[in-house]
Amino acid sequence: MSTNGKKKYSSQSRNRRVSLGVTYALLIILGIIWLIPLLWIVLSAFRCEYRPDGTFIGTVTGNFIPHAFGLKNFKDLFAATFNGVEKAFPIWMLNTLIIAVIDCIISTFLVLSVAYCMSKLKFKLRKAFMNASMIIGLFPGFMSMIAIYFLLKSVGLTGNPAHPEYSVIGLILAYSAGAGLGFQVAKGFFDVIPNALVESAKLDGCTNFKIFRQIILPLAKPIIIYQALMSFTGPWMDFIFAKVIIGASNTRYWTVSVGLYSMMFSSFADKSLFTQFAAGCVVVAIPIVALFMWLQKYYVEGVTAGAVKG
Repeated sequence: MSTNGKKKYSSQSRNRRVSLGVTYALLIILGIIWLIPLLWIVLSAFRCEYRPDGTFIGTVTGNFIPHAFGLKNFKDLFAATFNGVEKAFPIWMLNTLIIAVIDCIISTFLVLSVAYCMSKLKFKLRKAFMNASMIIGLFPGFMSMIAIYFLLKSVGLTGNPAHPEYSVIGLILAYSAGAGLGFQVAKGFFDVIPNALVESAKLDGCTNFKIFRQIILPLAKPIIIYQALMSFTGPWMDFIFAKVIIGASNTRYWTVSVGLYSMMFSSFADKSLFTQFAAGCVVVAIPIVALFMWLQKYYVEGVTAGAVKG
């Protein structure tokens, strides 16, 4: 290699190292900025400090790292009475779990069904429906919140003082009714499955539902797990729809996000409950983190396999 060639190669190599160094430094800085609030919440959840007079400190304190650690916040959180409801947090967790599981089942079935129809069935206006769903998907879901609220209210599924539990049914419907429009990723996965399997099954006399149930679904484990995770985490972490549909007065039927928010920022707020609030945040995060760690392999497979052009 000539001298000029060596200089050019050395310059390119140096520029590449500088570029990578700047990139990694920026990513490290952004990662630290992102992790600091999470670390603060976790440390606050385990904070166990007392004043000189023996009273427990449950408010925001100036020290980032607690002087003492313990599980008192978690014990108090699960035993606390909030707005007249005894052991309110376990009730909120149970409400959220029920809503998330039911929505997970309904939404996953709807999404996979629509994705199968869009991928393997040919019918009129198929392309128009796909284009319309893409356009609708550009708008955030909360834009329809007011319309959904009044529709549910007209049939007594929200704001019903005689049957406040009906608001839970209304919330499940709000989460799952429009789930089928999010079929794009699952359709991309089904597009990879050979059409010859479907055609041969039809020649053998199988119905579309039988093909979907006995042929397509057994081959679609990654996308099923991916969609189930997405359908479960939506209601588990949602605040806006739960707050509007369930209402501020039905404390017993709140989801955990509404309950934790109300501990800090509603008319029932108590600033001395901040460490309990932090403990609640940690408890809420544990199931989601555990699910993603446990099913990470299938989640990645579902995303990558569903990213093909439909």
